[in-house]
Amino acid sequence: MNAERSDQGSLFGDYQRHPTAWDELFDAAGEPHPHCNLLVDCLNQLRLGEFQKRRTSADLVFVNQGVTFSVYADRRGVEKIFPFDLIPRPVAAAEWVQLEAGLLQRIHALNLFLYDVYHEQRILKEGIIPAELVLGSKGFRKEMIDFEPPGGQYIHVVGTDLVRDAGGIFRVLEDNARTPSGVSYVLENRVVMKKVFPQLFQYCRVRRVEDYPRRLREALDSVAPAGAGVAPCTVLLSPGPYNSAYFEHSFLARHMGIELVLGPDLFVHEDRVYLKTTRGPQRVDVIYRRLDDDFLDPHVFRPDSLLGVPGLFHAYRAGNVTLANAVGTGVADDKAIYPFVEDMIRFYRSEEPILNNVPTHIGARPEDCAYVLDNLDKLVVKAVNESGGYGMLMGHTASAKERLEFRDKIKANPRNYIAQPVVTLSTCPTWTDDGPAPRHVDLRPYIVSGKTSWVLPGGLTRTALVPGSLVVNSSQGGGSKDTWVMENGK
Repeated sequence: MNAERSDQGSLFGDYQRHPTAWDELFDAAGEPHPHCNLLVDCLNQLRLGEFQKRRTSADLVFVNQGVTFSVYADRRGVEKIFPFDLIPRPVAAAEWVQLEAGLLQRIHALNLFLYDVYHEQRILKEGIIPAELVLGSKGFRKEMIDFEPPGGQYIHVVGTDLVRDAGGIFRVLEDNARTPSGVSYVLENRVVMKKVFPQLFQYCRVRRVEDYPRRLREALDSVAPAGAGVAPCTVLLSPGPYNSAYFEHSFLARHMGIELVLGPDLFVHEDRVYLKTTRGPQRVDVIYRRLDDDFLDPHVFRPDSLLGVPGLFHAYRAGNVTLANAVGTGVADDKAIYPFVEDMIRFYRSEEPILNNVPTHIGARPEDCAYVLDNLDKLVVKAVNESGGYGMLMGHTASAKERLEFRDKIKANPRNYIAQPVVTLSTCPTWTDDGPAPRHVDLRPYIVSGKTSWVLPGGLTRTALVPGSLVVNSSQGGGSKDTWVMENGK
């Protein structure tokens, strides 16, 4: 791109949409979708040189705010500034209504499923889901059998990953029901966008995301144990600063107005949990925990854990503290269970799913496994308990050696893998060195549940920054965008 074009051209003047993927801003004729008209008009009034200046301003805000994440496999350093793209990803108001309804339907069914598998197990007895898949899941915790969490809620926060296919249809890729991360970037992205484009928000009516910390605090308080009073003591339990999401832990604790604690800051006495303070012990009612089940209590789970609190699970079983999310929610997070969520909705709610899954082959099924092994070059293979893009094979781009290695892994442990067809994720204009270009995106909305459930308007749009890449995870080099749920527009 020459200097004159860089400084003087309109933002989307030379934009070429992806030949086959759905574009989030432009239709097949290159015209803005109806709900994107005002946004495109406003952004097109910016010269490219001015847009570049605003990008620099945004980067400085992220540096000054310390908005970071960690990549464990990167030897060059632990902390990285989270890549952020200034061109937002809009969602039409009417479309969001349907997505919101589908997400609420889904979280309700998942909560009923968790109650069922830890009590009567009707869905297993009636053969809707193979019992061996559930009872053999690493996320299933026999210690939770016959126990109902305070408030009856298992999943207090879930991040459900959505992708839009080439036909423009949203589908569910997976549910993150253990300790979903990323919402802090949603909130920080909005802060940065408002600083960099204050006038844009005056013209485009966009639904708020800033209420998330308050909504989460209210949801957690609503399911505090009996006797907690009108102002429960809620804390956020973090593994510590070496965790990849520690920025988010500190961010959320600060904005929720609660204490950020590590395991050694808490202790259990007579089945009650206390926080050590300079004023003496303070009773804790709710723990928003951001560490996995295995590390919560060395007396019950991993005895070598230094991150948890000895005696915590006993206090939990005694009904004296709420853990969010509940212990054992990982069974609903298992990618081999995910294909059955549509059946859960039919079984528990007697309704058809509003949102459909991506078609999935389950390695534990012999016929599915055989198909996967014969078609590794056409499928995306995932380890059922991994996240962040780890333990995954993109078969169509993998080398013959990589496919052979995965073939051996699948044959050795078929229960540990699922496979899905390659979905051509939708694209959104994203800034590159050559100006805006299409890059693949997904969407992770967050659903908060206490006595009632609420969906954050929008969520985290993750962006693949490499041309043609379908891997959007930040740990694999992806970035993010601000997601705009428009207040009006079709």
